[in-house]
Formats: sequence, structure tokens, C-alpha cells
Amino acid sequence: MKRTALAGTAILGAMLLAGCGAGGEPESPSTESTTRSLLGSSDVVGGPSTPVEGDPGLMARATNLNIPELGYNFGSGDAPLKLIEFSDFGCGFCRRFHEESFPSLHEQFVETGRIEWKFMPFITGMFENSLAVTEAAECTLEQDVGLFEALSDRLWQRQSEWKGSGEPAALVRGWARELGGDVARLDSCLAEDRRLDRVANATALSEQLGVRGTPTFWLVGYGPLQGALPLEVFEGILGVVLEELETARDSLAADSVAVS
Repeated sequence: MKRTALAGTAILGAMLLAGCGAGGEPESPSTESTTRSLLGSSDVVGGPSTPVEGDPGLMARATNLNIPELGYNFGSGDAPLKLIEFSDFGCGFCRRFHEESFPSLHEQFVETGRIEWKFMPFITGMFENSLAVTEAAECTLEQDVGLFEALSDRLWQRQSEWKGSGEPAALVRGWARELGGDVARLDSCLAEDRRLDRVANATALSEQLGVRGTPTFWLVGYGPLQGALPLEVFEGILGVVLEELETARDSLAADSVAVS
């Protein structure tokens, strides 16, 4: 999986914030028109999500909301669709998404070069230990992308363990060692808060964009989807968006040939 810069800051700033519900699981759409209605409605039905409370103290540290410099990117920078996922490692619905849906979506859309997926971990303010583990994860990203991916998987898989720990940083430190990380470098990164500003900037960005539940997925040029949507719903929405983008691209290419 390739980590690249995600372009489109200006496009994202122009995106419309559609209303997203935080109720129960929606029924799976059976037709393309239903899928299109999810995208076009001003009252988009979302899956179950965790509310965002905010962390004013952390957001006060924010200095740089430059989207390409934040988060972690999966996929090709040439992909026709850019997607930004706002998640908190402490969010149970985010864990559900990463365990049940993301592997299939990654295989279908990221590995095939159709979507560049930016994972933007931030702090919702709902989970006491989330900041400690998120900063530690950012410090592993400083070392190696593979280490970051492995630790992120561990944080999802053993979420209840670190959330209930009295020493979450020590727990994650041990996991980083098990996964082959440089513990001395991790310790210095945490002691100096070298990556804390990245967490603060991502958190401030979520506030600026009006993210109010996790997980939230911003489809650049279209708008946000909120909550742990069922896999088949996600597949339908992404398929429709990509079809539109690819049709527009083919039309533009045909026009270019006709003009020349």
C-alpha cells in the first residue's frame, strides 16, 4: 500500500456539508436510483456513529490545517476519487468499519487505483486514552509506514484493552516493540511531542469541516457520509460516484480528440 500526498484542498473547501443521521442501520439499497438518492439528498441517511464532543485544549495547538500534510494515504495519487476518513481509534463504530468493511473496500477500490483513501485519525473528546495511543501511532508513522499500519490494526483489534488501561502509552509501547519498532525513537518522539501537532491539526480540521460523528467519510467533490454504513451500501455509493467520474473523464477525452 502506497503512502502519497492527497491533492484537492481547494476542492474539499468547496464541498457541501450534507446532513447525516446517526440512527440505526439503513436498509440496503436495491437499485441505483436509491444509491443516487443517498448522494443527492440534503438529509443523507448515515450508519451508527459516535458523536464528536471536541477537545478545545488540543485544538488550541493547531497551527497547520494543510490537508495533504496530514493523515496517512492508501493508494495512488492518480486515483479519480479522493476520500478522507475521519476516525478516532477509540470509536467502536470506526473499529467495526475497519474490521468488517475496509479490507473489502481496499481490495476493490484502493488496490485497483480507483480511490486514494486518506485515513485522518483525530480526537473526538469521547475517549480518555485516545490521545495517548493516537500520538503513539503518529510516532510510529515517523519511523515506518508498515509499522504504522500494523500498530493501527492492533489498536482496532485490541481497542477494549487500551481503552481500559491505566497506562495506555506503556501498553502501546510494548506493542510497538513486538511489531519491530524502534522503542528508543518512539520514546523520544513522545517525550518531545514531535507528532502531537499533527493530531491537533487533524482534530481542528474536523471541527472546521463540521464533522459531528465518527466515522465520517468525505468524498472530495461530493460530500460527507457519516457512520458505519453496511458494506453493500458503501460499495453502491462508491460505484456510482466512480461511474460518474469515469464517464466525465471519457467524455472529456472524446471532446479533446474531436477538437484536435
